[in-house]
Amino acid sequence: MDYNNLISGMKRFGSTEEDILKMSLGVNADEIRENVVMAPYWKPDLLPGLGAADLLSSSEYGETQIWSISCGINDMTYIRTGIGAPQFLECLLPLGLTKCKRIVFIGSVGSMDADIAIGDIVIPEYSICGDGASRYLSSDDLTHDVFGEKVYPDQRMLDIARNETMRICRDKNVRCHIGRAFGIDTIFAQYAHIDTILGMGCNVIEMETAAAFRAAKLMGIPMVALLSVSDNTVTNKSLVSGRTQEDMEYRRYVRHELFPEIINSIFIKCICKPS
Repeated sequence: MDYNNLISGMKRFGSTEEDILKMSLGVNADEIRENVVMAPYWKPDLLPGLGAADLLSSSEYGETQIWSISCGINDMTYIRTGIGAPQFLECLLPLGLTKCKRIVFIGSVGSMDADIAIGDIVIPEYSICGDGASRYLSSDDLTHDVFGEKVYPDQRMLDIARNETMRICRDKNVRCHIGRAFGIDTIFAQYAHIDTILGMGCNVIEMETAAAFRAAKLMGIPMVALLSVSDNTVTNKSLVSGRTQEDMEYRRYVRHELFPEIINSIFIKCICKPS
């Protein structure tokens, strides 16, 4: 699949690039900055250290919201997409029509490793496709099945994110890990398949990164993911039960205090060391 084919497909039925952006994001192309943060669920008020956030658009049809964040050299656009690969792609794919040059994906991830605790930071080195949305991006042939394929973030952004995260985590005595993610379509049904997913070599599980990495590569926009552990299935601290107040307080601290610093540092390093 070629990105231009996706855009041409929409234009074939009467849509303009302006229509595509307004429908998907509710903004014009010039309102999107070069630095973009994308989050399935979190709003920027959970990460106040990013900078002053001004709401630009709020979708009438879903959870999509867009903010402009001002912080000097690191001004950025923040997009809350809604949960799941299909909704994430609706917000990500239009960015190929804007001046977006780099994306940091942030959100929650489930651990499947006893050593990766709730609140820890995970940076995926790859994500295995377990979602259906990826099929629409992988080939012109919809019968082409990409289930089980590894999809990778941008290598340069991954190196920067790993170095900056480890440095900041050392200073703050916070744990960080390199993840091998599995991208799912369902939380409820995932538990019956945990052994199979572990057998594929994965140590974390979430819903968007496999499709997101594939789409970003298709558009030629570098992307990396920075994730916060929300639950741990193998220690019986799932999204359903078992998490303690101490677990959740540590997680809130890391997200509130470290995530903004890491995100800003990633963008600064990307700008100062262009490819």
